[in-house]
Amino acid sequence: MAARSFFSPSISTSTPSRNSSSKTHKTLTSASTLGFLSSTSKSFSSLRATRLTSRNGCGSALASRMVSVPAVKPLTSLDFETSVFKKEKISLAGHDEYIVRGGRDLFKLLPDAFKGIKQIGVIGWGSQGPAQAQNLRDSLAEAKSDIVVKIGLRKGSRSFAEARAAGFSEENGTLGDIWETISGSDLVLLLISDAAQADSYEKIFSHMKPNSILGLSHGFLLGHLQSKGLDFPKNISVIAVCPKGMGPSVRRLYVQGKEINGAGINSSFGVHQDVDGRATDVALGWSVALGSPFTFATTLEQEYKSDIFGERGILLGAVHGLVECLFRRYTENGMSEDLAYKNTVECVTGIISKTISTQGMLSVYNSFSEEGKKEFEAAYSASYYPCMDILYECYEDVASGSEIRSVVLAGQRFYEKDGLPAFPMGKIDQTRMWKVGERVRKSRPAGDLGPLYPFTAGVYVALMMAQIEILRKKGHSYSEIINESVIEAVDSLNPFMHARGVSFMVDNCSTTARLGSRKWAPRFDYILTQQALVAVDKGTPINQDLISNFLSDPVHGAIEVCAQLRPTVDISVPPDADFVRPELRQSGN
Repeated sequence: MAARSFFSPSISTSTPSRNSSSKTHKTLTSASTLGFLSSTSKSFSSLRATRLTSRNGCGSALASRMVSVPAVKPLTSLDFETSVFKKEKISLAGHDEYIVRGGRDLFKLLPDAFKGIKQIGVIGWGSQGPAQAQNLRDSLAEAKSDIVVKIGLRKGSRSFAEARAAGFSEENGTLGDIWETISGSDLVLLLISDAAQADSYEKIFSHMKPNSILGLSHGFLLGHLQSKGLDFPKNISVIAVCPKGMGPSVRRLYVQGKEINGAGINSSFGVHQDVDGRATDVALGWSVALGSPFTFATTLEQEYKSDIFGERGILLGAVHGLVECLFRRYTENGMSEDLAYKNTVECVTGIISKTISTQGMLSVYNSFSEEGKKEFEAAYSASYYPCMDILYECYEDVASGSEIRSVVLAGQRFYEKDGLPAFPMGKIDQTRMWKVGERVRKSRPAGDLGPLYPFTAGVYVALMMAQIEILRKKGHSYSEIINESVIEAVDSLNPFMHARGVSFMVDNCSTTARLGSRKWAPRFDYILTQQALVAVDKGTPINQDLISNFLSDPVHGAIEVCAQLRPTVDISVPPDADFVRPELRQSGN
């Protein structure tokens, strides 16, 4: 495991109480031919901020200062009290945080966690709905609980057939109308699209019983309410359990993990409003029932900022822009299309992700020969600040509410209005790159994770580290940073993209994520092409401060601690599995 020299992991437990809370670098086309490294390029000593100021102005001086790793901003306490589950303290880069480990051995505690709840209404059958409803139903059955898990859908929805096929039915009271389900449920899990939540929240609130609990798997609705100067009704509790992976991952690992205790997708949880003291235990019970290996605390506001931002960054939008940029780069410089695809998409979604998942980012770098390390460093040094530039802007757009409003407005454009035609999202999988990908995957040997290409690795890891740094400077906890910027990427989304291609994910993930990818991927493509690749071609000296700080960053030790909590099961995406969201399959979109 990488980075053991940073610190010894410290994990302690508190008992529940009613009163307590590839090494060989193979390059078929030479680096000089591709223009990755100028023949005059060489290592150089660190440039001081004063020198940068005199040569390039104050902006470069600021960039130089940002190289150093700052202290994380003081956080609102994310400690919590639970009378049902065992809370553990973990140390991440010197910061104490608290988690609850999951496991099927905890299902027996679910009746206590869900005390007072007779019906859980799962509203919607999109990305998260099918997975969460089935996991909850199966976990409660294993716990011999009589709590009903009922699906609520719009009358006439074609998703009724999907729900029936999954074992829910009107006859046994587990499938029905959305409003009837909300009115009759003690815990309402609102899993419809973000734009639909923004359109219908008033009606949803009016149908909820007093003292019932509203459960969200994304803080988007809070961000929307805040932008309008509103908040949730004061007579209901509001909680969030946010799996760090898309719905199919949540279900897939739960099913795979039936033979291995604790297999699943990590979740964060937050309590925004607690009217009767039950909210924390209900949220933790919900997360355990979903199969989360560990659950960490956050706030709804921190969650929506990191989540919407992450979707536009390393999870989808930025990686989409990155592979488009590099595929074009490699083919223009003489690399065959098939090899270019393997050295971009297959490299990122396969061997890089597998290595980071099991050994950390440093192991990617250490896998290269000395020549490969130089190529990695050139790509990393040239890409880090351009990636940070767009990521910083993106985070600010999310935090200010601009990105949330953009999602709401886009949702409205899906339908005819104001005399203008409807503009639903189209597919992006018909261009040359994705057709090459289809050919590559058809001939790919079973288990092939693609080549470990140093230039691609340098750009990707620079992107990942830049996202980590933005979230760190904005005061997010290390649990959230690592899950949103590393674990969700390499353990949940990238395996699906390896099986189907990045374009498949852009076409089939949540509406908010798809919108974000389409909007921000071109920005990453453009800035990498216009700035990072130009810097490499010009032979701009490698910023050794950036490389030094990457190698010594405390996040590597924090990732190692999280890796110790990782289940032993890797997600499996069989070639014949259908992971298209029902509403997209039905509409042909």
